[in-house]
Amino acid sequence: MDLRRLVRGRVGWPRLEAVARELARRYDRDTLSIRFLEADNWLSTPMVVNDEWFVKVISRQNSLVHSLFTTGRNLGAFSSGTEGFFEHFGTPLQMAEHELEATKHLRDIGLQAPAPVEAFEVEGLGVLVLEYLPNFHTLDSAPRSEIVSLAPELFASLRQMHDNHLAHGDLRAENVLVRDDGIYFIDATNVNDEGMHDARSYDLACALAALEPLIGPKEAVDAAVESYGTDALLDAVDFLDFVNIRPDHDFDAAALKGQIETRAS
Repeated sequence: MDLRRLVRGRVGWPRLEAVARELARRYDRDTLSIRFLEADNWLSTPMVVNDEWFVKVISRQNSLVHSLFTTGRNLGAFSSGTEGFFEHFGTPLQMAEHELEATKHLRDIGLQAPAPVEAFEVEGLGVLVLEYLPNFHTLDSAPRSEIVSLAPELFASLRQMHDNHLAHGDLRAENVLVRDDGIYFIDATNVNDEGMHDARSYDLACALAALEPLIGPKEAVDAAVESYGTDALLDAVDFLDFVNIRPDHDFDAAALKGQIETRAS
């Protein structure tokens, strides 16, 4: 068993069956087709239902892991000389409700994201229901030429989030879905106004870290500069070392720092 599956834990079949029964009741279906996803996911058990809905089942263990991750990210902020800016949402239902609201916010400001459906609770599990998007691939699975062409759109969308008091908080290439009509975001979060500047810097550091292994440091920085000035990128440098110790990022921090300093000089 890999580390993610171990940390995420396993929701027992009786509880998953209870979720399925509640979905069938809510959507007036006699039967459901459920496909579990081996997604790169620490914080839920994801599944596709009837090829109509993307469902995340969030357990108390997922909530605990989220709390630990939030503490770690805020410690990273402290180590960078800033206040912590990420919040933990105490119960599985609260986590599901928060992601539902953040997804609504993304769509309200004109960015593409799966349509939010609802969030509810079953036997202590938080259940988030979103539209299922067929025919997509994740940014990290795209050919390099496509990633280069999409990188400016990624940073422009990130800038649009930040200008509307929304942050992503966990931007990785696998959290960016690519379809024929452009890019879609999943797993975003809201941040209060007091923490927005630092959350923006953290998001930028994560975006640069996600792109550097895929297209190289120069191309990543060039794409970021189209939407952010060099001052914003210099602020992001403060978070690169912290992002670099996360187990889900593997990039050349020194090369990114060098490119940013070159652009700023």
